Amino acid sequence: MRLTGAELLEYCLAKPGAWQDEPWEGDVVAKVGDKIFAFLGSGAAVGVKCGNNREEADELVDTYPDDVVKSAYIGRSGWNTVNLGGAVPDDEILELVDTSYEIIVAKLPRSKRPAT
Repeated sequence: MRLTGAELLEYCLAKPGAWQDEPWEGDVVAKVGDKIFAFLGSGAAVGVKCGNNREEADELVDTYPDDVVKSAYIGRSGWNTVNLGGAVPDDEILELVDTSYEIIVAKLPRSKRPAT
């Protein structure tokens, strides 16, 4: 059984300080503080911050070229879109969400970071 979009959203929202938003009609995102850490859209893929720069994020694209692409508009900053149910194992997708969350939390001002 593969990870569904609903299960991934639930996983994201279980993180400290995480909350669901829909900044664009039909595009669900998970935020911490006022920053997005996961773009969940319609539930077929997830956009996550995969590194501090494009070079780090490209490692994942190179490993899974059919299921990971540079995210539109924000890809230059290290964001990738990862297809659910493809070649990327579910546990690795969860790790990518964890990493994205940690990177975003680290960039928040201390006053906006959730208690862990």
